[in-house]
Amino acid sequence: MLSQTVEYALRAMTHLAALPRDAAANSETIAARTRVPKGYLSKVLRDLVVAGLIDSRRGPSGGFALARPASEVSILDVVNAADPIRRIERCPLGNPAHVKLCPLHRRLDDSIAMIEREFARTSLAEVIETSVKSSDSCPSLVGLTVRAKPVARGKKA
Repeated sequence: MLSQTVEYALRAMTHLAALPRDAAANSETIAARTRVPKGYLSKVLRDLVVAGLIDSRRGPSGGFALARPASEVSILDVVNAADPIRRIERCPLGNPAHVKLCPLHRRLDDSIAMIEREFARTSLAEVIETSVKSSDSCPSLVGLTVRAKPVARGKKA
């Protein structure tokens, strides 16, 4: 359901979210830690900068860093920056007589809406915190320090 671009964006963002506050990582380090091809990662990082989710810093200690705290960035923010989820807004068959969605497509769109709600209420900080506590942590998070507390469930991230 989610594209490879979204997967790569989520890996990069969780890696950056796990870095110490105000730390930056260069694209080579991010690519190696997240197992994302460097060329593809450059496109993903550009999309995340344009969306205002990360900042690009120049200089010897430069690289990429979160533009705001991990507790304020939702999974949906990352998804929408990389490759937004497409909702079903009209008949996929193009039938002009279908002014509202049929029961099948209404059910499918309701499921997509539920996924969007869950992504919107899950912050990067929450993912990092859960991953650090888990024994099967993502390779991109192993050995990194958590820098933010998770947002309480039910609040907009």
